Amino acid sequence: MRLNPSILNLDWVEVEQKIKNFIRDYVSKAGAKGIVLGMSGGIDSSTTAALAALAIGGDKVLGLILPEKETYNKKEIAHAENVAKKFGLKTELIEITATLESFYNSLPIFDPLDNVCKGNIKARTRMIYIYYYANKLNMLVGGSADKSETMMGYFTKWGDVAADIFPIMDLYKTQVQRLAKHLGIPSEIIEKPPSPTLWPGQSAEKELGIKYELLDLILYGLEHFMQTDDIANQLEIREDLVKKIKQRWLSTEHKRRVLLAPKLEYRTVGADFRLSRHYFYY
Repeated sequence: MRLNPSILNLDWVEVEQKIKNFIRDYVSKAGAKGIVLGMSGGIDSSTTAALAALAIGGDKVLGLILPEKETYNKKEIAHAENVAKKFGLKTELIEITATLESFYNSLPIFDPLDNVCKGNIKARTRMIYIYYYANKLNMLVGGSADKSETMMGYFTKWGDVAADIFPIMDLYKTQVQRLAKHLGIPSEIIEKPPSPTLWPGQSAEKELGIKYELLDLILYGLEHFMQTDDIANQLEIREDLVKKIKQRWLSTEHKRRVLLAPKLEYRTVGADFRLSRHYFYY
């Protein structure tokens, strides 16, 4: 297997149809009235929102835009609203600063200089708002995580990956970019640097220490059981970089195993007790 950008190409018409079928299927089985999701103006949430609207109709999709004063960005809000308008879905803008400050003020050990801990509060607070709307309106929460960031553990546990379904989680970031282009997501959204927007100036690639174009090929090789030296030789990079990526992928498994329990009985929830699709039709 040769690692190059073309190896990540898929039939985007087929991918779009599979994801739309997935969304329709789960909304129907859950007896839900639609999908609610957070919209940041970034490529992942924009693509997920567009797919949901195309799958079940924009009138059944609600995008929550949840700004706060520290990272307030008019352009990001405009991007989210433009996607919503183009794909016919509903939005609601809710300022969450007051809620965040109540958390900060109530925590005895709160450290305003700790960006990571503070940022995790923001991600989890967004989750609370989104799930409240889902509960109240009988909707499913749509997650916007992609495969690159999920494999790297680059997310807030019980925050931005708290969702009921993840339509694009099996696509690497560069694949999401290609799918977004296929769907007609505006180019300014596709081309801007990705960021979780948890603190001012945050850059995903800077924190990960690698460009997505290279990261995705490394992860693809690891996913397909390639040896680290083979990946490094093919991509003409140092093997220690590949090993570093692999170590982070493996060490963050606890963040992807959300129902982790010891094996005590015949079948264990989260391990080997998972319902196959045919159970839904009993």
